[in-house]
Amino acid sequence: MKTKTLIKKQTQRKKNPELVKTIIAAKKNDKWLKIAGMLSGPRRKRTDLNLKEIDKKAKKEEIIIVPGKILSQGEINKKIKIVALNFSDKAKEKLKESKINFTTIINEIKENPEAKGIRILNAGFKNPTLSKTKEVFNK
Repeated sequence: MKTKTLIKKQTQRKKNPELVKTIIAAKKNDKWLKIAGMLSGPRRKRTDLNLKEIDKKAKKEEIIIVPGKILSQGEINKKIKIVALNFSDKAKEKLKESKINFTTIINEIKENPEAKGIRILNAGFKNPTLSKTKEVFNK
């Protein structure tokens, strides 16, 4: 896990104000520090997942965290909550049609500061060490 000092140093290079606010909010809460470390790293290591990939990996009633963007390919057939840095417009439309609960990471940090019941999904496309779904927090 990255130190708060390293996260702060990497955050100084970020240009997206929403991303910076999210990293700072996550860094302030020790339960969300792992998410802050993932978001403060290089863009190429962030995860972009399609809805079908989330549907395959998620279990019913879970809170899924994606430290990246949600894309619109596929559908979700399970009742889950999706939390991500960003959502494509088509993905938002599909999630609304399916009545799936979704929000941004910064809003979830405010709603769930203890990080209860969350699970981080990483795609292994960009880095083979991230190929497995990582469970970070216990329910």
